[in-house]
Formats: sequence, structure tokens, C-alpha cells
Amino acid sequence: MFTGLIQALGTIQSLGNDRFDISCCAGSSDEILQDLAIGDSVAVDGICLTIEEVLPQGFVATASDETLHRTTLGQRQNSAAYVNLEASVRVGSKLGGHFVTGHIDGIGCLSESLQTPNSWEMYFQAPASFADLWKQQVSRYLIPKGSIAVNGVSLTIADCDSQGQWFKVAVIPHSYSQTNLSHLPIGSWVNLESDILGKYVEKLLGNQVATSGSLDEISPSFLVEHGYL
Repeated sequence: MFTGLIQALGTIQSLGNDRFDISCCAGSSDEILQDLAIGDSVAVDGICLTIEEVLPQGFVATASDETLHRTTLGQRQNSAAYVNLEASVRVGSKLGGHFVTGHIDGIGCLSESLQTPNSWEMYFQAPASFADLWKQQVSRYLIPKGSIAVNGVSLTIADCDSQGQWFKVAVIPHSYSQTNLSHLPIGSWVNLESDILGKYVEKLLGNQVATSGSLDEISPSFLVEHGYL
């Protein structure tokens, strides 16, 4: 489990089809490297990877075929030069972002980035080759003021269209400068993870419709019974 608050920037190098060497950039590595151990989880651009080998300035991890298909790890030519890194949450840690699992739903594409006096407004949509995956796994969870992780960065959706074909986020200067969002040229592909709470709500509502044929039985008592109030 992660929070979407990035701790360091790093670089990534392929060691073959599914193995990667992830190195922390100088000057930003202490928080990540201080207690890394084999078997630990680290979010790399929002992708939960398991450490197989600890290196002096980073680690080695392997990605499954599913991860390569669904994330930018299999599409590095369209991605940022740097990757965002976040170690998994420890018991007692502050939860300053939102609950991020590191399980990517799909890939998005940066279509526009505008600097305003207080933030950067960034627009994302589906790249053509991933449009179907976006529609199935990403667009239905996009709502204004909802949470989304972009390359592992916890962000709030400022706006989106009703079909979920695009969304906009407002990135504050600190988040922009401390993450690889500031290194994304237009057209870059990013990893997207929608809010896990929306997925569970959808599952419960879907089960309710399947058994009753309507949503009439969704009530406060039903939500309490299932842990939502």
C-alpha cells in the first residue's frame, strides 16, 4: 500500500525483457534507500514492484507479463526520462495522499500542460493504442474531485468529460518540481490508477442490481452493513 506522495526520482534500465535496474538520483535517495530489503515493495511510477536485489544506489525488480502489458514498463520509448519512487507505507506512517495500491489500471497520455499563477493544469486522455483498456478500466472511475494516481502521484481530478475520455488535474508547484510530472513532454504516456474505493462501490452496486434488478435496496443500513458509513 502506498500514499501517492513521491519520495525520490530515479532512472530505470532494462536488464532484459522483464528485469529492471532502478537507480535513485543523487541527492534524493536517502528516504528510499535507508532500509530497503529483498522482498520489500516499491512503487516505480506507481507500479508496485518487489525488490529482488538491493544495489548501492537502487534495486533490481522483475515485472510480470500483465504488468508489462498494462503499464509504461513495456512502453518506455513514450515515457519520462525519470521515474517516481515511493516505498510502501509503514505502520504508523502519515497518510497524506490517498490509498494507492500500485496496481495500474491503464495508460494515459499527456495532451496539454498549462502553467497558471498557482499551479500547472495538466490534461490526460487515452493514447490510441490503449483506448479500449482506458474505456474498460479507467474512464468509468473518473469523477470531478475524485482521486487518481498519475505515475504514482496522488492527484485530485479537477475536471473530466461525462464519458471519461479525458481529465484535468491541477498540480501544485511542490508536487510538480519533486516528481517526473515536470519532465513529461506532450505525448508522454503515464500510468493511471483510479481510486480503489470507487471499484468496491461499483462491485457492491453491481451485485445489488444483479440480485434485485434495481438500486432501490441501496440504503444507509445497507452501506453500514458493508462498511461504507
